[in-house]
Amino acid sequence: MLSNSSRRLLAGLGVAGAFVAASATPGFAADPKVKLGVYFGDTTIATDSDGKIESSTVHSSAPVVLHDLTVRYDFTGLAGKVTVGKDEDTSADCTSPSANVLVCTSPWEVEVDEWGHGGLFPVQIKATDKAADGDAGTIKVTLSANGFDGVSHEAKVRVGEGVDLAAGPETTVSAAPGKSFTAPLKVTNVGETTAKGAAVIFYNDYGLNSTKHYSNCTYVGDELRTCRFDEELPAGGTFGATLPYALGADSMAPGSKYGEIIWMTPNEFEDFEGYLDNYDVTIGEPGTDGKLTLAEAAGKATARGFQADPRPENNGTYLEVKVTGNNGTDLEALGAAVTGKAGATVKAAIGLRNNGPATLDYSRSGSSVTYLTFDVPKGTTTTAVPENCFPVKGDEWGEPGQPGGRHYRCYFGSLLKAGETVTLDFGLKIDKVIANDTGLVKINVPCECDGGFYRDLKPANDTAKVVVNAAPGGGDGGQGGGDGGTLPITGSSTGLIAGVGALLLAAGAVGYVLTRRRRTRFVA
Repeated sequence: MLSNSSRRLLAGLGVAGAFVAASATPGFAADPKVKLGVYFGDTTIATDSDGKIESSTVHSSAPVVLHDLTVRYDFTGLAGKVTVGKDEDTSADCTSPSANVLVCTSPWEVEVDEWGHGGLFPVQIKATDKAADGDAGTIKVTLSANGFDGVSHEAKVRVGEGVDLAAGPETTVSAAPGKSFTAPLKVTNVGETTAKGAAVIFYNDYGLNSTKHYSNCTYVGDELRTCRFDEELPAGGTFGATLPYALGADSMAPGSKYGEIIWMTPNEFEDFEGYLDNYDVTIGEPGTDGKLTLAEAAGKATARGFQADPRPENNGTYLEVKVTGNNGTDLEALGAAVTGKAGATVKAAIGLRNNGPATLDYSRSGSSVTYLTFDVPKGTTTTAVPENCFPVKGDEWGEPGQPGGRHYRCYFGSLLKAGETVTLDFGLKIDKVIANDTGLVKINVPCECDGGFYRDLKPANDTAKVVVNAAPGGGDGGQGGGDGGTLPITGSSTGLIAGVGALLLAAGAVGYVLTRRRRTRFVA
């Protein structure tokens, strides 16, 4: 369940992008000022294993469509120690023009923007029979496309002994909003090699707040993100600790919140940190409440070399917190009143406010907290439209942000905290002054899609009006300007971009580990 949600989250975040098999999308054209970049993650692999499957990510300084995209993998620095081969599941055309070089090309057009396009040309990185614990080198990844200069990135590859860390069982607890609870943290070394320490990554839903901040763990606010342990974990042993939490008082009830827990070796955690650094995502700051230790740990890690987990499919587990009681919320539609002369363009700020008491959190699925429709006042024409709104006519949908429509559907971000307001600015040209010219805003509109909110405490305020009148003393003539919308933006814009850091962390954690097969795959 969780891994599927996380894969949907990746798509919602827009990191993955999509191949374009037809002509270039309007607005995505070659521009000599556009700069490309390529990223390939550092990787630690185990000897005597199938290795891992990794792929390239291409970024651009502005939206663009790439033709004749080629990625060249040069692993000369790992000659005799590591092989890099085409993933058997990819349709890319890959050849080896010389020893220790793999070149892959795509027949498709590839649409890229600032978020980046991941999952390009996946390759299997595997240690040879001659590789030994401690071997290391670099892979130079060079990306080129028609009309663009080539760009390169060097990634570290390390070879180490295999350590099989298995996460503890799934856990379910119950708590009411605002109440404290504890959750177990367990790991078993099911392999035959002593683990030289361990690291664990958490992806917790909003409202799972840590009540202690340990010095070997990192936090963003009260959100627990990572812990690192330097204790040795002998083969066959099970180790654990207890984590103290408090459920946010603004948690929706009844309901459920989830936390994913992913174990890895310290060396693999270093690779993961490099991935996060590439996206400017922080793991947070260490706590000050002393050290969290794993029970029955024996001594400190002193052995040299690297370690990697050859079976990451058993590294993850999850915590489910059943939220008890009743704690709902009221979403209120926000309209606007604007004035102006005929020919003037005015700003109408519409939107919604979460009156609480509960926060809406759909971050795990990445879906919209609600859906909004806007019927444009008859005497006006839209000249500016938010990018998260689409004109709709019957069954036909226009482009995001397209002006000139009469009816719009809008979506929002996946997190809307209690007390927060989100507004959408529409530019309206007053074609003809009509007394009390009225448009209609509706929220919680049914949608055959993920997300949406249909448990509103006060459905009566789910509609609001946008009223356009003549400017005072302006009559119905002239070209004067309007006064714009009258509603203030009382909250931050997190309703549209909420939790990007946490989402990227989740994308990394889940994509990096849970969605991997025995031959590990990460599609960013």
